[in-house]
Amino acid sequence: MANPSASNNYFDFFGLQQQFDLDLSALDQAYLAIQKEVHPDRHARGSDSEQRIAMQMATYANAAFQTLKNPIQRGLYICQLHGVDANLETNTAMPAAFLMKQMEWRESLEEQEDDLMALEALSEEVEGSKAETIIELTQAIDGAKNYERAAELLRGLLFVDKFAQELDDAIASLV
Repeated sequence: MANPSASNNYFDFFGLQQQFDLDLSALDQAYLAIQKEVHPDRHARGSDSEQRIAMQMATYANAAFQTLKNPIQRGLYICQLHGVDANLETNTAMPAAFLMKQMEWRESLEEQEDDLMALEALSEEVEGSKAETIIELTQAIDGAKNYERAAELLRGLLFVDKFAQELDDAIASLV
């Protein structure tokens, strides 16, 4: 059994090409194959060292899988691999147009909190914005290799994703 620390990164660990536009079914297959090999139950009769390594591998595989399957986490991870920290805790500066759109969405949510059709329409708009940002991220990371731009886009996508969750919760409360 291999040691997880021998892998340079999560992409290498799963045998996947490092890119934002990831084949999620290939990720699923690689994850399941590794989990099948390293699942702690499979090594229950092994030495303490073998059991410990199996647990470390399973834990590493879970962390790697969760990171790579989520587009925001995957993007942040790729930026990090290239020495770019998105500074999520300290850098909250956003373009004025982005902030205006966020304010507009929040006002719509507050004004139409009891109107299911209006909230569903707003949800479609927000999901469209997320999809456009994902396309821009793919171009910034996989195309231009512009990790600074990707970090900016990811900071914005985090805001949009959080708002989308709040909107989903509001819709769920009406259904």
